[in-house]
Order: sequence, then structure tokens, then C-alpha cells
Amino acid sequence: MIMNDTFLVSIVTFIYFFAAFLFLVSIIIHKKPVERWAVLITFAGLALQTAAIIIRWIHSYQLGIGHVPLSNFYESLVFFSWSIIFVYLIMRRRYSNNPFGILAVFFAFLILAYASLSGTVNCSIQPLIPALQSNWLISHVISCFLAYACFAIAFGTSILYLLKIKVNISIIPDASFLNEVTYKMISIGFVLLTLGIITGAAWADRAWGRYWGWDPKETWSLITWLIYGAFLHTRLLHGWKGVKMSLVSIIGFIAVIFTYLGVNYVLSGLHSYL
Repeated sequence: MIMNDTFLVSIVTFIYFFAAFLFLVSIIIHKKPVERWAVLITFAGLALQTAAIIIRWIHSYQLGIGHVPLSNFYESLVFFSWSIIFVYLIMRRRYSNNPFGILAVFFAFLILAYASLSGTVNCSIQPLIPALQSNWLISHVISCFLAYACFAIAFGTSILYLLKIKVNISIIPDASFLNEVTYKMISIGFVLLTLGIITGAAWADRAWGRYWGWDPKETWSLITWLIYGAFLHTRLLHGWKGVKMSLVSIIGFIAVIFTYLGVNYVLSGLHSYL
């Protein structure tokens, strides 16, 4: 019998919380073995979460409604958290600072905790509505959520930057380093978001017969894209750095969250099924 994917996600939720705790301990006591354990546990959590996604995918075929598990709000929450950990572990190959680990793993924990514990999130596997029955679904959703993951990490590094210059906490990396990481994560995220908007337009044309219709989620995706585009424009052409760029990064991530959640809880539109 195949193990229930939601049970695995619940386990992963606690794994990420424990990993975040170990990252924090490693910073406080300056012990490399604790850091290595935190990284290994994070890898284990990602592997188990990947298994949960695959199991859910297989189960959907067993129910006769087979599709990639990226089609409803619960599935998008699980994949959002997966994306954050995935991006962090790739990022860690170059930037191994433990505060980044705490940020990424704790963000993933919060998202999964909400997905697992909130009674308002429907965890059941549901048939695809006609608009979602498109091969563009996978590329669009993956591009967007990898972009969101990059922006989430940039949001965290921006908060760390502001703390560093205001309080100068010793365990936080240098301000110039944080500024550079924020810029690079937003640069990657911007490319991925652009790809997500393009594939979304192609998907919209197939589903609704038009590339763009100013649906609330489309509109807020454009607003988010413009905010991060302004970030890169002012950085590259005008040399903006520091507090200004951190604030733009924070505003951009607020727009990301509204783009993702606002359609469900505040606005209504063609994308409300997520």
C-alpha cells in the first residue's frame, strides 16, 4: 500500500523546523558538526517531500484523474516550500552562511505548517478543471514558484541587511555581502518570473482564447514583475544599493504574496482555483 502523501508532508514540516533549529544552534555555538547535521536533515526533508509529491502524482493516476500535483492551493503550497529548499540548497554551493539556511528552512516550515494544519486548505486530490488541462501548466507553475522562492530568499536577505546596518548583530553577514546576494537572487528570480508570465500567456491563449485579459492574478503578476524590473533598472543604471534596494525587495515580495494569496482571499478571477 502506498503511504499517504499528506502524512509525509506533515513529517517534513517537523523536519524543516528541526533543521532551522539546528542552523540556529550552529550559529550560536559555532560548531561545524551541528551545521552539517542541519544541512543533512534539510536534504532529507527535501528528499522526503519529493517522494510525497511523486506519491501524490501516482495516487492521482490510481484515482483515474492523473495529473501533476500542481493544480490546487494545497499542492501549490507544498511545491512553494519545496522550491524554497531547492533554491537554497543550490545557492548553498556558493553561499554557505547559516543565516540563509535558517531563513529558507523556516520559510518552508511556515508554508508547510499552514498547508498541514489549516482547516481551510483542502488536501484532497481533485480532477483538473478544463482550464488546467494543458501541457503549459507544468512549465508555468514551476517557473513562477522557483521565481517566488528566489524572491523569498531575497526578502530574507533584505531583512538581514536592514538589521545589520541598524543593530550590527555580529552573527549576520556583512551588509555589502547581503546586498550582493539580494541582487543576484532577484536577478535569477526576475528571469524565471518573466518565463512564467510568457508561459502563462501561452497557457491563457489555449485555455481562454487570449494571451492577456487583465485577470487579477495576471495584473498582480505584472505589478510584481514591474517592481523587480525597477529594482534591476535602478541597480544597473543608477547604482542604487543599500537601504533603497532592500526596501524595494521587501515591497516586491509583499507583491508576490498578494499575487499568490490575494486572488484566493481578497479578489476573484479565473485563477481562484489555486
